Amino acid sequence: MARGSRKTTDRTGSLQVGSSTVKQRQPATRVMMMPRDTNPAGTIFGGVILSYLDQAGAEGAYRGGAHRVVTAAMKEVVFHEPVFVGDLVSFYTEVVGRGRTSITIRVAVEASRRWDRNEVAKVTEAEITYVNVNPEGRPVPLPGDPGKDCFGS
Repeated sequence: MARGSRKTTDRTGSLQVGSSTVKQRQPATRVMMMPRDTNPAGTIFGGVILSYLDQAGAEGAYRGGAHRVVTAAMKEVVFHEPVFVGDLVSFYTEVVGRGRTSITIRVAVEASRRWDRNEVAKVTEAEITYVNVNPEGRPVPLPGDPGKDCFGS
């Protein structure tokens, strides 16, 4: 950063550096991993990460326009590196597909390591498909379809 430039972050997550604005990624979910989350090997149990993946993906689906969702499929879950107790784990989402009643979210998971918060590792990634449903659990069109509200009426 040039001497005298100001660096600030606003409430939208945009970073202002001098006269330039840079959009920063904001996680859907951020979690500190605890000892209760471990497996017999002492690292974080994969099922714990899967649960948080699903929650973060649902948040991404809501931001993508869905109102009430159920998980239809979890595809291509890849565990790249182990997660450790004390790691600060961030779940980032993006909409990668949208059908009439379904929405597909890509979730990228990064861990700020407990021993050095400047060390950030890509630990997991997945693609999750959700179906928008009405209060009875039946699929309904996602908002934005002409002539339909979020409950299909």
